[in-house]
Amino acid sequence: MTHKMLSTEPLVHPEATIKDSQLGAWTEVGARTLLQESSLGDYSYVVHDSDIIYTEIGKFCSIASQVRINPGNHPLDRAALHHFTYRSRQFEFADEDDESFFDWRREFPTKLGNDVWIGHGSTVMPGVTIGTGAAVGSGAVVTKDVEPFTVVAGVPAKPIRQRFDDDICEALLRIQWWDWEHEEIKQALQDFRDLSAAGFVGKYDR
Repeated sequence: MTHKMLSTEPLVHPEATIKDSQLGAWTEVGARTLLQESSLGDYSYVVHDSDIIYTEIGKFCSIASQVRINPGNHPLDRAALHHFTYRSRQFEFADEDDESFFDWRREFPTKLGNDVWIGHGSTVMPGVTIGTGAAVGSGAVVTKDVEPFTVVAGVPAKPIRQRFDDDICEALLRIQWWDWEHEEIKQALQDFRDLSAAGFVGKYDR
């Protein structure tokens, strides 16, 4: 089986759209994915048919297909919900769109820590922060912040369990392996493969 090779240069599918965003090293963006006014940390990837805007994504994040992160808000306090009030040019109601509305949306960025896994078909709402090492189940709708190393699922998403005991979570946050140099991770690869989280912590939490 042949696999596509990644490198320090981001791999962006020709059918993906990147607008005003920053992509780190060893990153990948799949087909028909939109990444707008967002950042994708080193080693993170987004599979096909996802839509991400106003989002800060950490390193080593795994984002499955058909994921929406920070989907559009409509103005609940206005007389009309429809986007003609802020995308007014499309309908020839005005010469300019309502930029203040988009500035308001930017005030509610979504943030993903490091090594976060977002399952297939999930939605992460505006203003939500998902902690390092957390996992979001397929089809979940995340409306509230998620603590580090916590598994959430459902609509709305609720905590299912914590991946590790508190002491292991705290140790992993101290180790911060996601900030290691590429060569350091390469040298430790067998430990990532063979050691349990407790064994990994025992070896590297110095």
